Amino acid sequence: MKKLDFLNFNNEQWRYWVIYALLALIFSFYTYRLFVIQIVDGEIYQAQAEENRTSFQSLPTQRGNIYDRNGTILARNVPSYNVVITPAELPEDTGSVQEIYRQLSKVIKIPVSRGTINDDTVKNFTPCLNNLGITEIVYIQNSLAPFKPVRVACDIDEVTAKIIREKSSDWPGVDVEIEPVRDYPTGDLTAEVIGFLGPIPASQEQEYRDRGFLPGRDKVGFAGVELSMNNELEGSPGRRVVEVDVSGKVIRDLEPPVPAVPGKNIYLTIDTRLQAAAREALVSELNYWNNRLGKIISLQGVVIVMNPKTGEILAMVNYPSYENNRLARFIPAYYYNQLYNDPYKPLLNHAISGEYPPGSVFKLPTAIGVLNERVVTPDYVVEDPGEITVTERFYENDPGRPRRYVCHKAEGHGQVNFLKGIQESCNVYFMKVGGGFGTEVPGNGLGIWRIDEYAKALGYGSATGIELPGEAEGLIPDPTWKRLNIGENWSTGDTYISVQGQGFVLATPLQMAVATATIANDGVMMKPTLIKEIRDSDGQVVFKNSPVQVRDITKDKVINIFDENNIPTGEKKSVEPWTIELTQQGMRLVVTQGTASVQFNGFPIPAAGKTGTAEYCDDIARQNNLCDFGKWPAHAWFAGYAPFDDPEIVVVAFVYNGKEGSTFAAPIVRRTMEAYFCLKNIDAGEECGF
Repeated sequence: MKKLDFLNFNNEQWRYWVIYALLALIFSFYTYRLFVIQIVDGEIYQAQAEENRTSFQSLPTQRGNIYDRNGTILARNVPSYNVVITPAELPEDTGSVQEIYRQLSKVIKIPVSRGTINDDTVKNFTPCLNNLGITEIVYIQNSLAPFKPVRVACDIDEVTAKIIREKSSDWPGVDVEIEPVRDYPTGDLTAEVIGFLGPIPASQEQEYRDRGFLPGRDKVGFAGVELSMNNELEGSPGRRVVEVDVSGKVIRDLEPPVPAVPGKNIYLTIDTRLQAAAREALVSELNYWNNRLGKIISLQGVVIVMNPKTGEILAMVNYPSYENNRLARFIPAYYYNQLYNDPYKPLLNHAISGEYPPGSVFKLPTAIGVLNERVVTPDYVVEDPGEITVTERFYENDPGRPRRYVCHKAEGHGQVNFLKGIQESCNVYFMKVGGGFGTEVPGNGLGIWRIDEYAKALGYGSATGIELPGEAEGLIPDPTWKRLNIGENWSTGDTYISVQGQGFVLATPLQMAVATATIANDGVMMKPTLIKEIRDSDGQVVFKNSPVQVRDITKDKVINIFDENNIPTGEKKSVEPWTIELTQQGMRLVVTQGTASVQFNGFPIPAAGKTGTAEYCDDIARQNNLCDFGKWPAHAWFAGYAPFDDPEIVVVAFVYNGKEGSTFAAPIVRRTMEAYFCLKNIDAGEECGF
């Protein structure tokens, strides 16, 4: 018996010791964890606690405005009213909440409920861009952040906003949020220059977050000046550090708030009045010819007005354009797709991004070159019988094949010297002096290498650096380019075609404006600009643009000298002033006796210019079966300036499929010039005069 009692006693003691050991182990574990949490990792958990109770809030900034040179507003911020509901501030009684929803629904025309929601609905939830009812929207927000307002209706009218504000005491939790949105008072008149805003791109999201901008709230420039000057316009967001509870409710500020810095205001060189006049001149001319010929000839064109002495762009018209106000609040997919699929590409600013064969306006670089290189003298006469036949060769010993080239005047111009060549835009004259012709113009004439040099000296073949995104460089081809890109040698015919601004030669309307301005300005090239000045939010000028001279081709050595094998010698030379003066005289004859004399008849301001008709073959022409030999359609160009003796403006007009430069483009330039001088007189307190 004693032995059994001993066993029982030991068994009971063993159980106690097991329990004591477990308790000791548990106590030791928790003691150890407390030591680790409070002592070893105390700073880490304290930081996490601080992070949980601390919220960093970005305060929105105010985007800067855009004005024209006269202070006319082109882009501004206007209030947009959004209806918001804060779930945590709604009544606790479900019946009262539903009554608020029913009354609100009648005002904002959004149903109380549209059915059930699922995980995908919550995941893709975007306020104001969904098909949910008020109940579903608030339910989702209540599960995410009950103390944060959620939008249930966006961009309501001001009258509706006032009604909701008046009901604020009866509708607790319901409020009106005022959000600034972009507004473009001049709409499609200046959309090609101003551009529009869009959401922060995903690829740049982190960069913008680091600077305080928030995707979904803040927008950035997507085109035009809104994009190119985005850094100046966007400003800097403010910052607020607050303490929040577990539900996200703000308790207090932990630091003094840092206010947002508004963006700067941009003043452009554009004159909106002249922009409207140039656009009207272009559109009315298109309508005139479309109606007169009884079919759609053209629906696209460009007009650029530039001050040759300062480089200021006074007008830049791209037609057709787009309505940037329709893209101000969000970018509708249907409208964007409509613009994107339009064959005339209205989203593309063709004034700087459209690359087209420049046609006979491109004869001017050759004109300066043949005199400067002493290929011919100004009085040297060549015969234009209306057509010539040359042997086209691809290499030196190539026996070649005959190829026929014609002048735009079937019977020819007879005997043609330098001035008459420009005046009548004589193809045969420029082909002979540009590419050579037997004993009449020995050798290869000016030749493609030197043609390229003078074209590049005038600004062709490179971007101008204007303050707009997407500027194209154009193309000034040479034998090396053709071998690398086409895979064949340069031919004799390539030079003859290039002289006329055809073949591989491409230019933008802005490049043509710069080249014309350089000639009008006696060889001084000014950098084109759209920015007049920049002011801060207090109206103080922080940047004032000054004219930038790119080069003076009569003083700067910009022309490469080639040896007899067309290899650069390493030396360069400038252009002699008298060659530019004679080119100017030829351009003056164009509007007094030449290809644009009818269109400028009676124009009281002495002007000068050059017509251009450029055959082309693009996707639109191919669809209409117009790319067969002898059927190619043509673009219309005219580049002019006035007054002739002291140029104030250069005007370039381009009409897509405009048939002929003199009939389609020249009238646009004249009407734009008339508008300029009329506005000048009005600003001086005088009568228009036109």
